[in-house]
This record gives sequence, C-alpha cells and structure tokens, in this order.
Amino acid sequence: MKISIGCDHGGYALKERLKKYLADKGHEVQDVGTYSEDSCDYPKFARAAAELVASGECEKGIVVCTTGIGVSITANKVKGIRCALCSDPLSAKMTRLHNDANMLSLGAGIVGPLLAEEITDVFINTEFSGAQRHARRIRQIEPDNT
Repeated sequence: MKISIGCDHGGYALKERLKKYLADKGHEVQDVGTYSEDSCDYPKFARAAAELVASGECEKGIVVCTTGIGVSITANKVKGIRCALCSDPLSAKMTRLHNDANMLSLGAGIVGPLLAEEITDVFINTEFSGAQRHARRIRQIEPDNT
C-alpha cells in the first residue's frame, strides 16, 4: 500500500519511527516532511500528505503532531479527506469500518511509539464495512451533499 506521511517538529520522531515500521512491512511511504525537529508550521505538511491521498496518488495517509489535533483539522480541509484522530486501536478500527477514514492522525505526545504502531496496523488493515447506512452517512459528510 502507498501511504503518505507528514508531521511537524512535535511529531518528527514518531513519524520517522512509523515510516521505518511501515516500510519494513512492505508499504511504500511517501514522506512530505518535516525533516527535522526544527520548529515549523504543521499545515504545510498535513496539507501535502492529504493532497496525495485526495489525488489518489496514495491510498492512505498519516499525519502527526504533538496532539494530532492541528494536523487532523488541516487534513480535513482537503476535499475528499476523512482524517480521524485516534489514540487507541478501537477508534482506528471503528473509523475504518464506519467512516471509511482515509487518513489517520496521531498525537506524539499522547500515544507512545508501540501504541502508535498498533493503531497504525489496525487502521491500515481494517477495511470499510461497506454497509449501506455507513456509505449514506459518509456521503452526507461531503460539503456539497448536506
């Protein structure tokens, strides 16, 4: 699977760990930055990761900052993105099953690296249920379908 990944300085260490973790599992990871722990503005990197998913170039995306909040808000501004901030495996599973989320947001200051790996695995490996009621609700999320 091709996965975009982006972060700010607060998420840099976790992004680097997840990038290696995903590559070791055979995924192709497209890293849009940031590339150091120097202070930076998260919207640039979250938007870049989201645009790769929205364009279809990547199947899924992951964004990381200290809390996961700013990057998830930014990613969700890109048309076609459903980015879920998850801090546990159940949330990751349910957002894939019910919301068909195509991006995962993680807070590096909230979840540790091992939990982040588990959440990522669940997110990547859980398929959308395809249930009609969930598909209907997803269509209602889109701004032009309210």
